[in-house]
Amino acid sequence: MEKKSWKYYLERGLAIVAAFILLETLFYKFTAHSNSVALFTELGIEPWGRIGSGVVELIAGGLLLFRKVSFHGALLAMGTMSGAILSHLAVLGISYNDDGGALFYRAFFVLVACAVVIVLRKEDVQAFIQEAKEVR
Repeated sequence: MEKKSWKYYLERGLAIVAAFILLETLFYKFTAHSNSVALFTELGIEPWGRIGSGVVELIAGGLLLFRKVSFHGALLAMGTMSGAILSHLAVLGISYNDDGGALFYRAFFVLVACAVVIVLRKEDVQAFIQEAKEVR
């Protein structure tokens, strides 16, 4: 059995924590929790933005849990979290509804964690791109 390197454990740890954060918020989005509805109403994209982002986060979180496709989930999560961060910076403010910035900082952590996952899985990402080019 091959000994796993520190990169393997770091990638798995970051992917699992990012997936947990993404999946944990789904309860609020899919049950139309009042805070979630208020946030997406302020952005002007309630209910479709709330439900749509929840579906994307569900897919990204699920992909992050499986190492073979974790970089796909990381790419998807980075896109979603970029939108969340921009929403906070441009419209909502870092601290939303007196949360002390918890939503913003979670989104930022997921973005950074997923960027590290992609860097650590660089060879797999490059192989995927090469395969996609060959299919064309």
